[in-house]
Amino acid sequence: MIRYTTSTVALAVALLSGSTAFAARSGTGQDAATASAQDPTLQAVAPAEAEPTSEILVLGTRRTDRTLANSPSPVDIISSADLTTQPAANMIDALKNIVPSFYAGQNSISDASTFVRSPSLRGLSGDQVLVMLNGKRYNRSALVQVYGGSDTGLGRGAQGPDISAIPSLAIGNLQVLREGATAQYGSDAIAGVLNYGLREDQGIELVGRAGQYYAGDGESYQIAGNAGLKGDWGFINATGEYVDEGQTSRGRQRPSAANFAQNFPALASQLPNYPLPVQIWGNSPSHGFKSVLNAALNVTADSKLYFFGNYAQSKGNQSFNYRPSVSSTAVDTNGVVRNQGANGAFNNTFFLTPCPAGNATCPTGGFVRDGNTFRYSQLYPAGFTPRFVGKTQELYGVLGYKGTAGDFTYDLSGTLARNKLSLSMYNSANFSYGPATETSFDFGDLIQKEVNFNADFTYAADLGLAAPLTVSAGGEFRKETYEQTAGDLQSYSAGPYAVAQQLYTLTAPGVYTPSGATAAQGVGASGYAGTSPATAGKFSQKAYAAYIGLETDLTEALTVGAAGRYEHYNTFGDAWVGKVNALYKFVEGFSVRGSFGTGFHAPSPGQSNVSIVTTSFNNGVAFQAGTYPTNTAVAQYYGATNLSPEKSTNYGLGVILEPVRGMTITVDGYRINLRNRIGLTSPFIVTAADLAAQPALLPVGIGGQVQYFTNGFKTRTQGIDVVGTYRTKLSDALLNFSLAYNYNDTKVTDYDARIISVAQLIDAENLAPKHRVVFNANWSLDNLSFNVRENYYSSFTSAQDYGQTNGVANQTFGGKFTTDLELSYTFKYFTLSVGAQNFTDEHPDRLSPNSTVQIYPLTGGTSDGQVYPRNGGPFGFNGGFYYTRLRVKI
Repeated sequence: MIRYTTSTVALAVALLSGSTAFAARSGTGQDAATASAQDPTLQAVAPAEAEPTSEILVLGTRRTDRTLANSPSPVDIISSADLTTQPAANMIDALKNIVPSFYAGQNSISDASTFVRSPSLRGLSGDQVLVMLNGKRYNRSALVQVYGGSDTGLGRGAQGPDISAIPSLAIGNLQVLREGATAQYGSDAIAGVLNYGLREDQGIELVGRAGQYYAGDGESYQIAGNAGLKGDWGFINATGEYVDEGQTSRGRQRPSAANFAQNFPALASQLPNYPLPVQIWGNSPSHGFKSVLNAALNVTADSKLYFFGNYAQSKGNQSFNYRPSVSSTAVDTNGVVRNQGANGAFNNTFFLTPCPAGNATCPTGGFVRDGNTFRYSQLYPAGFTPRFVGKTQELYGVLGYKGTAGDFTYDLSGTLARNKLSLSMYNSANFSYGPATETSFDFGDLIQKEVNFNADFTYAADLGLAAPLTVSAGGEFRKETYEQTAGDLQSYSAGPYAVAQQLYTLTAPGVYTPSGATAAQGVGASGYAGTSPATAGKFSQKAYAAYIGLETDLTEALTVGAAGRYEHYNTFGDAWVGKVNALYKFVEGFSVRGSFGTGFHAPSPGQSNVSIVTTSFNNGVAFQAGTYPTNTAVAQYYGATNLSPEKSTNYGLGVILEPVRGMTITVDGYRINLRNRIGLTSPFIVTAADLAAQPALLPVGIGGQVQYFTNGFKTRTQGIDVVGTYRTKLSDALLNFSLAYNYNDTKVTDYDARIISVAQLIDAENLAPKHRVVFNANWSLDNLSFNVRENYYSSFTSAQDYGQTNGVANQTFGGKFTTDLELSYTFKYFTLSVGAQNFTDEHPDRLSPNSTVQIYPLTGGTSDGQVYPRNGGPFGFNGGFYYTRLRVKI
């Protein structure tokens, strides 16, 4: 169960006056007395009998005596048990269930974003949240989120870490800092910081979980193990986890496929996935392995050599859109007959006989209109649905040496990290190659490499104040490298049929007459284009940083802190940021805290250099369309400049209440002003005048489309976190209650119309629910425990997918409650649990007909089979999930 220190006044009153109390439950971990801000491998969790607010913090401070009750910064502590008892095997989905302001879409059919989802904290992008392991920066994923639509509506253009690579069983606790902390930890810490403290305890723990959705699909299996040794020499702790998750399907059959099955029953079995929908709206099948190693060797009584690392790999397989082989019609709910057209390639006949050599009436390059032909219905009689495959690999390691000398501490460390995403596809075609097309394609790899070196020092100076003055200082060197490697030739290249065939008919012996032309065919694999050698490359960025911090208690009641940081980047120059915070205890059980700070997010080499370009033909003339790096002449002709850092100003004000023993209530308001936000421009269409003015546009061609990333809009995010926790006993049973509420509101205060569309603006402000509530109650008696979690999600929109009219989304999806239940019984070393997530089988509102959405009674869905919002909303559209879990701990 989570212990929050951030949270709404109305709910705080309810906490005090209502019959329901709130509680916190301690998790497993190390002795709180040994944890310290300078020792990130000692991430403390208080023993079960301790008060939740007495737990030692290592995040947001470099003091060694900071607890939840006296922290000037809002911090949540999530225990190992909180994470490992979640029904979800994925770290992203586990946090969605626990942290109210944490959001992530389901990402059903969203290109590479299906394999690397971009979560959001407080409505901001995934790379505006700093992620750390044991206090050290965790690397970015290799994917820049270029997919357009509501799946990436809060993170388009972001390149954040992939926290799904972290196994939950490896975590001693997770501390969540919910305020800007760039001055303390560097770039990206705008919305907050997630610090995963790795386990270092002794013993063996094994966990097995199996479950599936109420609909009978999405079978999920998880096996995890943790083993640790600890002694005077140090410790070693290792964790491994294997997860296998099946596909879910919550869409309906496409009308075109339903018509095909009815009109061509002998070929119906060749429809993709038959008799299931030809296009799958649901979770992609996936499997993967995750591991973590955490170790330290005591060199002296006051110093140690330490290492920790993370290795993970996964493979997912995503359904793309169905390509019908024949055209048909269907009637929508308004009685309108609408065409369900075949994919254009199926309407084309490829003529394979070239004009005879030396015949003036049938010139070289022409083709004879005869019976020697090819049609794509020969390869895919019932059409086809490409399957997109993503393989991710994460490798992360930190080696360091740290210790103490009296009141002085030091920590010297180096980090190496590499994240790779390999993309491929099968059941597809490159239409421009005609009968010579391949059906499987490798698109190349995306690779992110990072090197960090850190030196951190603290000194506790006794100046006669109420507490020693903690002086912290340090420096950092960071190098990032982003790389795109080329894919298979046919994944990106133009085949012979990319240009329209000029046809000739034999009308007399040796005499041909012109008889029209075929249609030019699309270039690259159908569904996704591979990386060409021209756009492949490797790009780096270096940064140097120095910081200083001061923290103390000026009086027994007043705690203050300040930090400043300077960073220099070889790409855009300098960044200066600062932060101050304070806490004042008026009386025992009532404190007020506040903070002010500035921050920034440095654009990554991936954001500045990502290149996704496809080639097409119009009347035999090639043109390109895609995203171009900002430093190319192509992009700069249309106004591109080097990306600048996103800059923030953060404000926070809150209170901490402890009205009775065992009860804590916190109320924290926040505001984040964010400028220079990075976005992707709308397409610029190349004209003849453009070609004349800029020769670099010649390969792009007339009619080509140019997009690039740029700093294009400003936002203001403000909200309130209210959290209450209460621990008590009922007879011999222990009762833990907690209620967490988050109100979060984002407004786009200024924008460039070339960068952000009206639909994007609507979703930036309304895609994530503005109100989110998590209520948790746990009852335990001897070996038996029962847990109930009630969730509330307010309404949301999805204008990028379903349109808008005069600035108002065409559909608003209503608020929903979901209920999670779990019953557990412990037999000495064994704990058996059974439970249900979304017990009442709730789903988001169904799509309703509007100017951009048509529903067909023939199938009950849209033309592509959608029933629910494609991004799944805040809790997904899979419905109820039941599971059983066996835990063995020795």
